[in-house]
Amino acid sequence: MKKENDLNGVFGLLLPELGRAVSEASYTTPSPIQEQTIPALLKGRDMIGCAQTGTGKTAAFTLPILQYLTIGKKAPVSGKPRVLILAPTRELAAQIGDSVAKYGKHTKTTHTVIFGGVGQNPQVKAVRRGVHVLVATPGRLIDLMNQGHINLAGVEIFVLDEADRMLDMGFIHDIKKVIAKLPKKRQSLFYSATMEHKVTELARKLVHDPVHVTIAPENPAVERIIQKMMFVDKKHKDELIVNIMSNKKLDRVIIFTQMKHVANKVTRKLEGAGITAAAIHGNKSQTARTNALADFKAGKVRALVATDIAARGIDVDGISHVINYDLPVEPETYVHRIGRTARAGADGDAISLCSAQERDYLRAIEQLIRTTIPVDLKHDLHCEKAMNATGADAKPGPKVRQPNRRVNVGADGRAKKQRDGKRPSHFRSRRKQGHR
Repeated sequence: MKKENDLNGVFGLLLPELGRAVSEASYTTPSPIQEQTIPALLKGRDMIGCAQTGTGKTAAFTLPILQYLTIGKKAPVSGKPRVLILAPTRELAAQIGDSVAKYGKHTKTTHTVIFGGVGQNPQVKAVRRGVHVLVATPGRLIDLMNQGHINLAGVEIFVLDEADRMLDMGFIHDIKKVIAKLPKKRQSLFYSATMEHKVTELARKLVHDPVHVTIAPENPAVERIIQKMMFVDKKHKDELIVNIMSNKKLDRVIIFTQMKHVANKVTRKLEGAGITAAAIHGNKSQTARTNALADFKAGKVRALVATDIAARGIDVDGISHVINYDLPVEPETYVHRIGRTARAGADGDAISLCSAQERDYLRAIEQLIRTTIPVDLKHDLHCEKAMNATGADAKPGPKVRQPNRRVNVGADGRAKKQRDGKRPSHFRSRRKQGHR
């Protein structure tokens, strides 16, 4: 095990108790985002960081926060956190909480994580006891603020993580409510994987004279991944995924699907074949999601079947393979998915199933990564039609909804047709995109 003075780069700026925790986590050399951001954050500068999950971003902001709290020895105050870290999903919030615990284990820093989907009483009790660091998702934070359990007047450091995903999930109004309750004098850290106009606009309202750091997506990681494409008729995908997973060398696998019900179906098929699997998506209870992720990390299940939104922020070491049961609609998502197998310089394998209706998705992916993905022609379910599909055959079929109609009789006695289940726009959930 390395000693504190063996740490390289900016890790050498850390207090001994933090350096010890970093060493015990087997980290000696900082990642690019850690090297570029830790010195500025230690000086109290605001930050706009453009970086994806898996770059070491969480440690990059957690370590300076812990150093600040350790130097300024103050006892926690009931209901008044000194640091607020806002994350879009339960899983990401939990992982940030794990990082605070891991790096702060030799300090007297206290923290708790709050999110929806579980009972609030344990979270309320933790906040009442007083914590230095509060990690939260927007919905539950607003709920507890409205109930008077949390007061943000004492926040000295505010972190908004994965801002682009926050906006995609419809949290903009909640974020504005939170910002309005923060003290004007504070250190603000803003992180996003992309910097589109709406994200930049939010960032400008949040930070003051920030340091800008951009860590380019690790496209070289794609080069370290052995990619394989398997063309298959859509109706044979379940059989093919079972055949693939029958290889015991695939010992820790993430399988991506586009839809929640498909994730459930794939999980059932694998379990029916004696292959341990668990699904994780927005319709699962928080307990089920937490247990599935814990079992996956512990090796109790070989396959974690996930939708993209549910998997956002999940960072698990040692993933042997990524399997795209469905190809993603956005080609950039393909790069994000398969990059989960090649963390920290490791190699990995990515297998993708492609039906005729997904052929255009594949063309877009290959255009983005500027390479042709090798095709496995030898598997028993190979489909020439899928491989050669063009035009209308290469596109997803139109999803035409035929809503049920009910007949109402007006005052004039005439029948009036009305669409069933059509809610007025003001009833529609602003988080509708966050359900996957």
